[in-house]
Amino acid sequence: MGASPLIVGCSMKEEKIGFGKPGAFLSDDDVRKILVQAFDRDDFDGERILIIIPDGTRTAPIPLFFRMLCDILLPRVAKLDFLIALGTHPLMSEGAIERLLGMPLKKRRTRYASVNVFNHRWDVPKTFTTIGVFSARETEELSHGRLSLEVPITINKAVFDYDRLVVCGPVFPHEVAGFSGGSKYFFPGISGAEIINFTHWLGALETSYETIGVKDTSVRRSIERAAAMIDRKKMAICMVTTFEGLVGMYVGDVHQAWNKAADLSSQVHIRYVEKPYERVLSILPSMYDDLWTGAKGMYKLEPVVADGGEVIIYAPHLNEVSYTHGRIIDQIGYHVRDYFLAQWNKFKDYPWGVLAHSTHLRGLGTYQDGIEHPRIRVTLATGIPKERCERINLGYLDPATIDPKEWEGRQYEGLLVVPHAGEVLYRLKGHEG
Repeated sequence: MGASPLIVGCSMKEEKIGFGKPGAFLSDDDVRKILVQAFDRDDFDGERILIIIPDGTRTAPIPLFFRMLCDILLPRVAKLDFLIALGTHPLMSEGAIERLLGMPLKKRRTRYASVNVFNHRWDVPKTFTTIGVFSARETEELSHGRLSLEVPITINKAVFDYDRLVVCGPVFPHEVAGFSGGSKYFFPGISGAEIINFTHWLGALETSYETIGVKDTSVRRSIERAAAMIDRKKMAICMVTTFEGLVGMYVGDVHQAWNKAADLSSQVHIRYVEKPYERVLSILPSMYDDLWTGAKGMYKLEPVVADGGEVIIYAPHLNEVSYTHGRIIDQIGYHVRDYFLAQWNKFKDYPWGVLAHSTHLRGLGTYQDGIEHPRIRVTLATGIPKERCERINLGYLDPATIDPKEWEGRQYEGLLVVPHAGEVLYRLKGHEG
């Protein structure tokens, strides 16, 4: 179902071009019209443009946007390149980039010979430059007194080779920031470790349970404050997507476009249920190839699992805990937040972003008298061996014993089966964010 692009807003400075409506999908022609309208209202001629895009762990029509943005902008701009916002995800191989862009390298070099596509090299220290700092007083303010430390704000220095930065990616409920997208493509998308560790641990202290699907969070405010330090023109193409298609997109000022997309995401990506479930089968799609990214299948279902219940992450294709951080996770395991806080001197020197991931996947719980009491059980039905699951403090279930179709066919009151888990957030009615 196509839809006519709408201008949303009341002033040229704040207006956002876009469209979004639950149940309606934008056609390719709709997308082109919105993009042309957005880029026609500003002077891009002769500028050097860097477009920041997600990796393959997000549902988004990146091939469509890559082609259209190249076709629209190349005749006008002096330079056009793309940077993949990896955060600390594994670098994408050329084959993976071809799949992300929907175009083989040979064709890309022929059709768009002048366009470069870069991985964010978070693994190389010289990638970064410092653009500012959060003082201890600022981190106290941002964290409501939970943290007090100085945080240098570092970002991929390549952004300063361009006149304008364009964020192009989807918006979903997110376990750390509340909603993904917008300025989050700068921090942590192309940022250094210090701001990543600060924001992720702050999110862990406030818990994913309380944060996910909430627009105004401490982490989002921290991200926006850091983004204001980037001395370049910035804009965003924020989309709301599902496996069925593109539901909406907004183009304009980064925060304004994100704000509209997050409102639409809250209607599209959050489902409310009447009662909690004793058991949830979370079926991960193949785009998650390690537990680090696939943990979203737990984050977005935790709110509807009953106390003492279980979420089973079903992903036979998944064989690794984390291609980037697996060694550290093998050392610390998966634990509730209070487990780390009660033993902070023991864990404070580990990367806080990894500690945060650990608490998000393990969920709510307490730690009293040396005993950990998680609210729910988390079980892996993946290619990760039983011995490793037990070592990292997670349950194990042989994936060969699970037939998802059979589980779907025998759903009962206390069982929820979720295909394509990881992007739709489930919440109990009465617990709206």
